[in-house]
Amino acid sequence: MLPVHLDRARAEPLPAQLAAAVRALVTDGTLITGDRLPSSRALAADLGVARAVVEQAYDQLLAEAWVQTRRGSGTFVASGETLPTQPPPPRPATRAPQYTHLDAGTPWIDPRHLAGWRRAWREVSTTRPPRGYPDPSGLPELREALAERLARTRGLTVGPDEILLTAGTTDGLRQLLGVLGRGDVLVEDPGYRAAVETIRLSGRGVVDHPALAPVMDLTGCAAAYVTPAHQHPLGRVMPAADRLALLAAARAAGAVVVEDDYDSEFRYDVAPVPALAALDRSRVAYLGTASKSVSPSLRLGWLVAPPEIHEGLVRRRTITHDTPPWPSQRALLTLLRDGWVDKVVRTARRVYADRAPRVAAALGSHAELAGPLAGMYSTWLTDPAAAAAARTAARAAGFDVRLLAEYCRGASLTGLVLGFGGVTDAELDRALAAIAGGLRAQGTQHRSRRREG
Repeated sequence: MLPVHLDRARAEPLPAQLAAAVRALVTDGTLITGDRLPSSRALAADLGVARAVVEQAYDQLLAEAWVQTRRGSGTFVASGETLPTQPPPPRPATRAPQYTHLDAGTPWIDPRHLAGWRRAWREVSTTRPPRGYPDPSGLPELREALAERLARTRGLTVGPDEILLTAGTTDGLRQLLGVLGRGDVLVEDPGYRAAVETIRLSGRGVVDHPALAPVMDLTGCAAAYVTPAHQHPLGRVMPAADRLALLAAARAAGAVVVEDDYDSEFRYDVAPVPALAALDRSRVAYLGTASKSVSPSLRLGWLVAPPEIHEGLVRRRTITHDTPPWPSQRALLTLLRDGWVDKVVRTARRVYADRAPRVAAALGSHAELAGPLAGMYSTWLTDPAAAAAARTAARAAGFDVRLLAEYCRGASLTGLVLGFGGVTDAELDRALAAIAGGLRAQGTQHRSRRREG
């Protein structure tokens, strides 16, 4: 008789319970190689179940090679060496608090525009997909629409055949790094954390460079990753002189400048800053994204690489089929064609233009603004204790805000990076009240300690 207990109250079928029990007896050494199992009739009688239950369990164990049958002799353990006892499953971790995130990357999408979003996906559902793998460069019609948009909004004149569709900024960066020559990558510090991690995962070293200092030398670097239109996360626009110095350094070193143009359309003080790539197409690889204008979950972006690099990327993608999903590309085509993206950008720009001064009014007396008001977030410089107090106060109110220190590698800047795109007006007001309260309380404590000292 086998030491097995079957529980009819469990949702798991009885044959599956029996098979699992026999496996456990083998792995813990109770049953060893060559041991004969009871006949299906005898075990069914012992367990008080139908014979078919045992037969199904034995059939499953036979298929998994735990047992073997010998004609006229019965069923035997086929693999019974004592295996390491499996540790008990870990206990479920305590559920983490659920916060509304004030992150720098979530855009405002006006609920009034959802009808256009739904219409685009209905069109996808009625369109026949490609018979095989899609065009390695991406959907031709979408590349045509993007070429028109880049010329109109970014001053970047390119042909559809010069554009490669990607699964977002980091995917474009990863593919680009895969075809560049040897060398490290210079990255602004503080800078975009996902880009840093992507570069490290590619096997290249990261050369930290102060975010507000001009790049004068790229010796030993294969590339420099920059965010010139709106430095992430400090918010500054790269001055014209620094742009020219960067391009000169890239030419001298034979390096490529990777321009991440993540939210340039959301200037509301002046017209959008022209793309760096417009100054030198032979040296700059341009990365764009739909995450800030459409949705991060769409996972779509585009890459305009220098001609000799573009050819290598297309050859590799022809082999790897490393292109974003066709349905997402087809949906974005409809959203661009119908003017939905332009409408969403205009609406979001007005919302950000209203919210940015509200953030400044709430925090301006407690912290220093790091850069001009633009885009869907602003960065505030303050001492570490005040930043920590503000974050604690925000979390107590149900919100989470990033610390500037999280974007730094060698830089010693501290403060807050506060996104105001992915929340409602009411949520933003509650968050600002909590953050300002935390900063105010820490400032009061600091002044009190100074007086006591």
